Amino acid sequence: MSMAATMKNNLTIYALKTCDSSKKAISSLRVAGHEVLVVDVRADGVSDDLLASWLALHGADVMINRKSTTWRNFDEATKAESPLALLRAHPTLMKRPVIVDGDHVHVGWGKDVQTAFSI
Repeated sequence: MSMAATMKNNLTIYALKTCDSSKKAISSLRVAGHEVLVVDVRADGVSDDLLASWLALHGADVMINRKSTTWRNFDEATKAESPLALLRAHPTLMKRPVIVDGDHVHVGWGKDVQTAFSI
């Protein structure tokens, strides 16, 4: 088998360095041979263009972690803000990790995402 056939994709993972799901995803993907570039959403931020494209692709129900402490501490007026404004102001509200594999964007580290990467 050629070396090109055995190489895995380069992935960009938008995560929090303290997020357990993100840590598991990063570790599992690296063990599986993927090159992983990690972007910390709190420290590095995420562009409005990326957030808007992910929201258009997956919707607010997928992108916003409504089980988070951050969400639960919001008042109703804040919860009623636009999803883009919420994610811009509170990057930790984003469901994590967001894994970008070329044109494909995966959200979370559920079995469906793990299967997509043969893990």
